[in-house]
Amino acid sequence: MASKDVLDEAYGRLHRSGPEFGGDEEGNNGLTNHGPMAVEVMVRRGLDIDVDRWLDSYVRRLVDLPAPSDRITEETWRSALGDGRRIADWTEYFTRQVAERPWREVLVAWWPRLLPGIAAGATHGVIRVSHAVRALLGTGDTPAGVAELANGLAFWAGRSRTLPGVVPPAGLLDAATALARVPHLPDQSGLIVNRLRRLADVGGWPEALAALRPPAADDEVPAALAGLVDAATARYLSHGHGSPVLLVHTATAPNAVLHTLPVLPRELWQASFAAAWAASAAIISAYEPAVPADRADLPAAPSDSDPTGAVLARATEHRDEHVLKFTDTAVEAYERTGDPDALAAAVRVGQLIDPSR
Repeated sequence: MASKDVLDEAYGRLHRSGPEFGGDEEGNNGLTNHGPMAVEVMVRRGLDIDVDRWLDSYVRRLVDLPAPSDRITEETWRSALGDGRRIADWTEYFTRQVAERPWREVLVAWWPRLLPGIAAGATHGVIRVSHAVRALLGTGDTPAGVAELANGLAFWAGRSRTLPGVVPPAGLLDAATALARVPHLPDQSGLIVNRLRRLADVGGWPEALAALRPPAADDEVPAALAGLVDAATARYLSHGHGSPVLLVHTATAPNAVLHTLPVLPRELWQASFAAAWAASAAIISAYEPAVPADRADLPAAPSDSDPTGAVLARATEHRDEHVLKFTDTAVEAYERTGDPDALAAAVRVGQLIDPSR
């Protein structure tokens, strides 16, 4: 079966389920359905994973998509934004949208509306959208692929969360230095939505966001985003133990924005960079430990003749969705920079995340 067919079949199975599992009736403390994102990585990378068997295990963790409650329209969408109870309504809305006009037009129209809420579902909204875009660009427009984009946009809209105290980057610091200077929440406890609200009370939070050096022109945005991804990936090696799952998104969220840029008009690029930076910084503040791990206790990059193949093989054996997605990002960072810490971070994520969780 061709890779496109494998991916489309997987999307079909996953779209019969809801976008989350667990949590209360409003979706609080629910966990995101990573199936579409992980399968896209498996297929694009050609990993030696039986997608059907992987899904057989994964879909058992999901719940049914709730029934729609009230139709969302161009006149009413603002009141539904960020309402997790309206996930089914949002899914129905975006399904109509992509049926009525090209998916690129829908994405461009909604990107600036959703961008302020990039922290949606621990940044999984933008990440899921990006994986859908990568699939559409890689395998062509298929009904299942377009439906996946609609589902991703629906999740992002339903989980939309704006961050307090956000200011655009306007400083002189490179990404690695700016990440290191993000202040941590004094109390790193509770649900992510509550942690993000408390950022307003963190001393130096707006100043830390402003300290990053912004791209001087639109053409510099892709390189600046790549630099943020590279710095966050390497930082996971020493700090990922604070929250092994949540901290992967400091790298995968800006990487999602980076891979969506080609289908966005350039006038949206600068705002996209600023939002990606704020999202990474917010996760750092909410989850990163104050003390890095001892370098002597950290793994090294594989010494194989094909180190990227080695970390991808490790991720294949591990099979966890976060390990797969982070390794995918880490390999890209290594291919750009040659920094062995990027691959060491991919080894580290497999050590930190229990494959049986």
